[in-house]
Amino acid sequence: MRIAVLVSGGVDSAVTVDILQKEGHELDLYYIRIGNDNGEGDCSAEEDIEMCTLIARKYNLPLHVVSLHEEYWDSVMAYTLRTVKEGLTPHPDLMCNKLVKFGYFEERWGKDFDKVATGHYASIKEKDGKLYLATAADPVKDQTDFLAQISYDQLSHLMFPLGALPKKEVRERAKAVELPNAGRKDSQGICFLGKINYNDFIERHLGTKPGPIVEIETGRKIGEHRGYWFHTIGQRKGLGLSGGPWYVVRKNVRDNVVYVSNGYDTRRQYGRVIPIEEMHWITENPFESAHHPDGEEYKEIAFKTRHTPEFHTGRIYLRADGGYRIESDQDVQGIAPGQYAIIYSRDKELCLGSGMISVPEKTKKRH
Repeated sequence: MRIAVLVSGGVDSAVTVDILQKEGHELDLYYIRIGNDNGEGDCSAEEDIEMCTLIARKYNLPLHVVSLHEEYWDSVMAYTLRTVKEGLTPHPDLMCNKLVKFGYFEERWGKDFDKVATGHYASIKEKDGKLYLATAADPVKDQTDFLAQISYDQLSHLMFPLGALPKKEVRERAKAVELPNAGRKDSQGICFLGKINYNDFIERHLGTKPGPIVEIETGRKIGEHRGYWFHTIGQRKGLGLSGGPWYVVRKNVRDNVVYVSNGYDTRRQYGRVIPIEEMHWITENPFESAHHPDGEEYKEIAFKTRHTPEFHTGRIYLRADGGYRIESDQDVQGIAPGQYAIIYSRDKELCLGSGMISVPEKTKKRH
């Protein structure tokens, strides 16, 4: 099988190459290059490319360094900045996979191969003749929440060779076959942004806009922020307030106010009802033939609202107006409009899709 392997310079994609090479596939390695937002080259990218070159030489494989700079900034970063400016919390990694790695890359290069493989910790399972995105064996490393916006066509052309392996075993395999990056640390940051500081990136594009930090229970101003776009619902660190912990519980974009509440157990940071818009189902819509006499139908689900090994359980409702909402069995901390709720089967095996968390109607009316 001819396979295009997306490599990053990290140990996960390198072990992916090793696995597929030993299975006897014909491989081409691809590194997607994205420059910095100031138009200059990215030093960390040079290090990554050097590491990818060593991997390619070790296995005597071709390495292609391809650029999707303009596409990345016109799509993923434009979305990120627009979302932040609206006072919402973006999910650039989700969009990066959908639009860049499995979008533009697939259209230009990936389509010429039988499959495209990556080092994501995820699986693909077949059920009733259909393919489903499935969770990885390692719950801590599972990355299905970053893949929950891909299409069925994209899923059908992908491979995730690490899905059945725990991270520890991946590291051990890298050392056993003497990969040059066996001890390299996992990368952090927003998709291709690498080591850039997120707040520095936001400030460079949106600047600062000082405004009050207000205790929501009393209406008392207790501090000042540099711009509502630097803060997200549920945030605790980086507020610069004494007598904490303080949590961001609401933002008023119109008046540039950040509202906070005090204490680890403040009820203001929790909720159980999550309104969803722009719902995307990967394989099939479970409500496609739903019809309920009172106008609503629901499915039992597991779900996540952030990258964590833990799941919540609850129900997702198809509302009479065609929208969705989740009702959780447990309190959910920091429900942030703009972020995505990732929907799983109740047994937590299949990732069914995702939808953007919307601003509750009562909040819309208030602000």
